[in-house]
Amino acid sequence: MLILAKTIDALSFEDLMEIYIEGNREHGAELWPEKSEQEQLELSKQDFRCYLEADFFSKPGAVYAVWEAGGKYVSALRLEPNRDGLLMEALETIPAQRQKGYAAALIQAVQDWLGKQGTVKIYSHVSKRNAASLATHARCGFRRLLDHTVRIDGSVNPNAYTMYYETSAE
Repeated sequence: MLILAKTIDALSFEDLMEIYIEGNREHGAELWPEKSEQEQLELSKQDFRCYLEADFFSKPGAVYAVWEAGGKYVSALRLEPNRDGLLMEALETIPAQRQKGYAAALIQAVQDWLGKQGTVKIYSHVSKRNAASLATHARCGFRRLLDHTVRIDGSVNPNAYTMYYETSAE
């Protein structure tokens, strides 16, 4: 089931953090190497919450999309206005729930939701090394637009592709 949130209060933050457990562990170890693993994880979660409250949800049109299965969050992504469309980012699935089609189900549900609002362009930045995500994007109708990405701050990342999808108005 698709959950769409325009504020942090519309999400279960702890359930969302289960989806991003790997990234939060990596982030915590990188930023706070002197701390214990548990402290690193807690600091990373706090950092993520601050980002969502102060930055992401403060942008008009920003939406967090979550796929729920069996009453649990299993996959999530963020959508924010960018260029002439939306940037889809932070697509992730709980490690134990991968390869079950949840990411594709989430993307397709978001595409359907956006399609009901009219024609919308969706961009996504995907690491060139992430074969699973590239395959999921292709399965969901995305095509490779650029062999690099241009971040919101204008910097270029040559290690990722810019993927593109255009919803059709129903």
